Amino acid sequence: MKDRRDFLRQMVPAGLAGMAALNTDWLARAASATAAAADRTPAELAADESYWREIQQAFTLDRTILNFNNGYTCPSPRVVHEALKRYLDISNQAPIHYMWNQMEPNVETVRRNLAAEIGCDAEELAITRNASEALQIAQLGLDLKAGDEVVTTNQDYGRMLDTWDQRVRRDKIVVNKISFPVPTTNLAELTDRISRAITPKTKVIHICHITNLTGQLFPVRDIARLARSKGIQTIVDGAHAFAHFPFKMSELECDYYGCSLHKWLLAPVGTGFLYVRRENIARLWPLTPAAASKSDNIRKFEEVGTHPAANHNAIAEALAFHQAIGTERKAARLRYLNDRWAKRVDKLAGVKILNSREPNQAWGLFNVSLERVDAPKAYDYLWSKYRIITAAIKRDDYQGLRVTPNIYTTLEEVDTFAHAIEDLAKNGGAAATQA
Repeated sequence: MKDRRDFLRQMVPAGLAGMAALNTDWLARAASATAAAADRTPAELAADESYWREIQQAFTLDRTILNFNNGYTCPSPRVVHEALKRYLDISNQAPIHYMWNQMEPNVETVRRNLAAEIGCDAEELAITRNASEALQIAQLGLDLKAGDEVVTTNQDYGRMLDTWDQRVRRDKIVVNKISFPVPTTNLAELTDRISRAITPKTKVIHICHITNLTGQLFPVRDIARLARSKGIQTIVDGAHAFAHFPFKMSELECDYYGCSLHKWLLAPVGTGFLYVRRENIARLWPLTPAAASKSDNIRKFEEVGTHPAANHNAIAEALAFHQAIGTERKAARLRYLNDRWAKRVDKLAGVKILNSREPNQAWGLFNVSLERVDAPKAYDYLWSKYRIITAAIKRDDYQGLRVTPNIYTTLEEVDTFAHAIEDLAKNGGAAATQA
């Protein structure tokens, strides 16, 4: 009979790689891999497959499908998902005690750590269930009267535009939705278009940090400064921005900022945050009523009744995993993955990349348009033939496939996607019709 030493020698490859295979502390492994590469620039590390292979192992995935729609919601790494399940199990023993008395107060640790990463005061940060809830707190909580105007764009998120449309019906405000070219590489043009839409009745400017459609970046600080000079409030939709590319809230100078954390931070589904500039807290009504004693307390925006503590407490693990990699490295990798397929297909006849290709204007969210193929049909074809998931975007002014890989995406998957786009570009509508 083989002894234990012989058995392990056969089952585990020799050397450090084999020892790592026995280590299931995925957070520690990610941090260790990053520490070993600390002397390398993010651009250099973006192309290091040995580093990213270690990061990829931190996820439990179905590799029989190719997920290029991480812009909807992302799978969490194991350390986050296991924490979520652990917190749920603890809560279920006696919810009134474990969930409410022990776990719920720990949201303050999440708030403090998240605020430090974002670059704002913890007393300006409310934990929400998603970006939509965060933004609707701002949209519905501002005192606006009939005739007051809101400037936004016709490419903002549909749910947020619906929210403004409801205020038009209910409160008789006026919403001015500007248009802009796709793609826009001159960011000053976006500021100019916003500026030209402002009137003496404008009270709010609502923009995306980057749009969910094409990843169009907006010059938030310039627009926020313009707004403040005219006594106008700024609401920024950051659903796709935080933990995607580097920035700090203090750099943006906006009044309100809403974000989903189940996207690029890889936190559990049902997590987000709302930033409210401190002097605005008292003037903003919460979406769900809170006691008057909390009028100037950021926590009034979290008064949503009974809710699980597990989801928002597991944000702590997601944040730690994110920090083990670093925003700059993550952004560089996302851009590297998208550039890999985009450079291969953007010279093809009838193929157009709908987002800016300028440095520091696009990272993990690209959009590709195929002139000869209707976007929904292209989506169906990629799914039926290649098991690739994208997001079909179809508008009157443009259409395309939104492409959002993530840090667990392999080069083989990226190359398969590029091949699939080449297939569609070559065979066009005939190929899509077969789907």
